[in-house]
Amino acid sequence: MNTQDTIISFAKKTIHEEAKAIAHLEHLIDNEFAEAVHTIHTSKGRVIITGIGKSAIIASKIVATMNSTGTPAVFMHAADAIHGDLGNILDNDIVICISKSGNTPEIKVLVPLIKNFNNTLIGITSNKNSFLGKEADYVLNAFIEKEACPNNLAPTTSTTAQLVIGDAVAVSLLHLRGFSSRDFAKYHPGGALGKKLYLRVSDITSSNEKPEVAPDASISNVIVEMTEKRLGATAVTENKKIIGIITDGDLRRMLTTNTTFDGLTARDIMSSPPKNIDNNAMAVDALEKLEEHGISHLLAKQNEEYAGIVHIHDLIREGIL
Repeated sequence: MNTQDTIISFAKKTIHEEAKAIAHLEHLIDNEFAEAVHTIHTSKGRVIITGIGKSAIIASKIVATMNSTGTPAVFMHAADAIHGDLGNILDNDIVICISKSGNTPEIKVLVPLIKNFNNTLIGITSNKNSFLGKEADYVLNAFIEKEACPNNLAPTTSTTAQLVIGDAVAVSLLHLRGFSSRDFAKYHPGGALGKKLYLRVSDITSSNEKPEVAPDASISNVIVEMTEKRLGATAVTENKKIIGIITDGDLRRMLTTNTTFDGLTARDIMSSPPKNIDNNAMAVDALEKLEEHGISHLLAKQNEEYAGIVHIHDLIREGIL
């Protein structure tokens, strides 16, 4: 077997081993899991998540997921906890401790201290009979038969299982809280993801020029309006209502079919009826409409009156596309 085939073989085996372990976790979700999630949901405190080694990295990721989905959470490294960071834990906080074996020295020191504070302790472990498993108020079973590592040593499948259990907790809480896409946008205002959830067409049109001509405007006036407003198109309106659109493409097509444009008006070369969208619609909906029709411009309207133009470049600039 050549090197390339060997790499592919090991990669597929790793994915297969981890997928099999994750599929088995479904059968380990029980009433104790439900009670633990309910306890977090009804708690007035935060969730403190701790671990040691690779489990600490997983704990940090679960904290990030919870915070972004409406469950206040704080990461506390198990080693730092026994050297002062226990002060992070407040009276109503719930502590989730993550450990594959549940028997590491740090865990054995930390768990009794948490219990002394009378905080609810939830363990995520592969060994329910471990020290952590026996001392925790609730145990979330992240059992795996073996690591994907061929030596069964490097945390691979076990950390994946821990992460999935953490995701299961976070998503369960998300549903219990009725956490919506609008709520999600509150916690993700920066970046493309957030903008897809909160950016509206009006946010774009209010920043753009508003090219507009009457249907009887001369072609010269149309060209001047499009040149000055620099959006590559203009709306054609009558009594503030949209009746057509003229784009750079419409001008080029006019020139291929006419030797002169004397006597021609905006009505003669406009595209009608033009594709449009409500000014209060989400910007991502404008993107879908642009892509659906294979066009670059979309006219916006407010109360049936012309409100502005959305160009696909606007959506690229905002990171929507």
